Amino acid sequence: MSKRHKKTLALIASALLSGGALAGTSIELSAEASRPAANDMVRATVYAEANGSNPAELARKVNQEISDALREIKAKPGVSAKSGHQNTYPVYGQNRKIENWRMHSELVLESRDPTAVSELLGRLQQMRLAVGNLTQLPSPETRQQVEDEATRDAIKAFQKRAAVIAATLGKPYKIKQMSIQQNGSQPPMPMMRAARGAMMAAEAAAPIEAGESLITTTVSGQIELGD
Repeated sequence: MSKRHKKTLALIASALLSGGALAGTSIELSAEASRPAANDMVRATVYAEANGSNPAELARKVNQEISDALREIKAKPGVSAKSGHQNTYPVYGQNRKIENWRMHSELVLESRDPTAVSELLGRLQQMRLAVGNLTQLPSPETRQQVEDEATRDAIKAFQKRAAVIAATLGKPYKIKQMSIQQNGSQPPMPMMRAARGAMMAAEAAAPIEAGESLITTTVSGQIELGD
């Protein structure tokens, strides 16, 4: 490379470093913030399941168990219930022939009273329902409040990072585009599927520790450097 070319490249590099050629340049960046949210709500799934050769008889049996469970749930203050997944499907044997039928019907319980849910699960298992899963999570109101707080923190962190970048390059900036995403969850507490009887009922009646879920907000976007 000739001395003339080296000198030209050096001048271009100097201009870039000084920020003279950066006006109008877009820069992508991101920032995030997290806040803990109290798991002040319990969600549990219980189900009735039966196998047999007569689908109509299975439906009557399972629907009766679900109806009995709903009466028990409604008698427990502070606990709500709604229908979950319901399936009826064939059980195949040799030569792909239908040998049996299986019906599965779920109820989803929600409450802010973990003690009430624990006691209710024990009672429902004595009534021959099984516990599918048990999840502790923030209530909608708690989650919204913490999401708002995490969003404010993440936006401030984005602005701070943008200011650092612009100051380092010696340029003013403006926000060109911004995207906000939120996530955060508490993994379900595993329960033994299809477990019934006094032993499982006693376990379900044990105290439930609430804990916390981490709510994270991520802000990503672009800034544009000015003159």
